Amino acid sequence: MSNNTAGLRGISAGNTAICTCGKDGVGLTYRGYDIHDLAAYSTFEEVAFLLTRGHLPNQSELEAYQEKLLPLRNVPKPIKEVLRAIPGDAHPMDVLRTACSMLGCIESEKSLNQQLDIADRLLSFFPSALCYWVHYARGNKEIEVITQQDSLAGHFLELLNGCTPSEEHRRCMDVSLILYAEHEYDASTFTSRVITATLSDFYSSVCGGIGALRGPLHGGANEAAMELIELYKTPDEADRGITQKLQNKDKIMGFGHAVYKISDPRNLVIKKWAEKLSHGHANAHYYAVSEAIEKRMWDEKKLFPNLDFYSASSYHFMGIETDLFTPIFIISRITGWSAHIMEQRADNRLIRPNAEYIGPEELKYVPLSQR
Repeated sequence: MSNNTAGLRGISAGNTAICTCGKDGVGLTYRGYDIHDLAAYSTFEEVAFLLTRGHLPNQSELEAYQEKLLPLRNVPKPIKEVLRAIPGDAHPMDVLRTACSMLGCIESEKSLNQQLDIADRLLSFFPSALCYWVHYARGNKEIEVITQQDSLAGHFLELLNGCTPSEEHRRCMDVSLILYAEHEYDASTFTSRVITATLSDFYSSVCGGIGALRGPLHGGANEAAMELIELYKTPDEADRGITQKLQNKDKIMGFGHAVYKISDPRNLVIKKWAEKLSHGHANAHYYAVSEAIEKRMWDEKKLFPNLDFYSASSYHFMGIETDLFTPIFIISRITGWSAHIMEQRADNRLIRPNAEYIGPEELKYVPLSQR
């Protein structure tokens, strides 16, 4: 395989009507709608409906959808028992992978007619399962996974922090979920489609997506970005530190993108939110530090920040622990995964690429006694 096609970079692996990503170097649309319009004017529930149903809802459709999602936030007793058995030092991504698998055991998919209901169930279930485990495993407290929040963003923040979120925090989380909801054939989505193509069940496809998302070269980049930002107390310190890391050829997470060549259109949105949330925060300097890192990376490498970079400080300013950043990705991306699973099933063909063999040729077999 040539270097140009290693990792399938630049290879079209299928057709989709769900998302354009990197069009003309900068574009991102969900079913034809520009990401900036969705982030500015829409809600995450509207976007989830758009991705899984194929069109933006009208008022009555949205209300019915939200009403359907509310009771689906529950965590069944057998899953609570499993979650209580998972230690507090487990990675939260492993927790959600386990919770998804367990849900698939007790609410298994018996027919393709269930797939939309399963998509809705997982969308509502993931925030509750994650927060239940966080409070039990790390705070020795069993919580009720019920809130009066009508939005998933508000529900998640209230469960996690134990108090009603400010409107600013709730809207920032809502926008973040919109930005992370879908991204064409990225590693986790493609993994989900490969599993789906074998005619496996919905939950297996989602578990595969979670496994792919867990890696630091995909979803885990926002955690690595926060760990980097926390190293520095001032912009000057950050500038010197990044310069040294680049000289050492260290990998700087949260910059550049496999698809975007000019900028990540999502970054323009989340950076504004990071600045807004930094005002008055005890660690407000993290925003200035982030800008210094961004400038040095551009000056030295012409690399731009992607969505993960300023998402990190945004989540920090909302009081979210760093190792919960990537699970938030799941809470959002289950909408995109679900859309792709259903699209794959609608016109399925087994995904089985070839590989260019580079090993030894025609070796002569030597019997065991002669080796």
